[in-house]
Amino acid sequence: MRLFFILLALSALAFAADQKLGKPLTLKEAITVDALMAAPEKHVGKLVQVEGRITEVCQMMGCWMSIVDPHSGKAVRIKVNDGEIEFPKDGRGRRAIAEGTLTKLELSKERAIADARHEAEEMGRKFDASKITGPVVRYQIRGTGAVILD
Repeated sequence: MRLFFILLALSALAFAADQKLGKPLTLKEAITVDALMAAPEKHVGKLVQVEGRITEVCQMMGCWMSIVDPHSGKAVRIKVNDGEIEFPKDGRGRRAIAEGTLTKLELSKERAIADARHEAEEMGRKFDASKITGPVVRYQIRGTGAVILD
């Protein structure tokens, strides 16, 4: 019985610890997702660090996560190549700090539909192609490192 309580305490400590993924964070402070998405063009191609709540994680490979600014509700996706970093698939609701280069993706209507269809399949959601009416511009962070908190 004592061994059970020791293992339970150790697992609680392990869960409470910050989870560091990828390369160590290098910037001293984060920009809010709200500030980043209010003027994304001035940050494209630059190293940025953001902090927010995880709203979604790729359920296939853990290759992306979306984090939201708690005040504005604006979100940004952190994307990595498959196998570079695996974001925790059960991370929804946890706080995260992520760092990487902001990229701008200009998608044709056809590519935007294909990407949305693929994401809907990954996440087990219904897909409605009629909601995509033209080309799409998407900003996302090409992630290099992250810390998952609480």
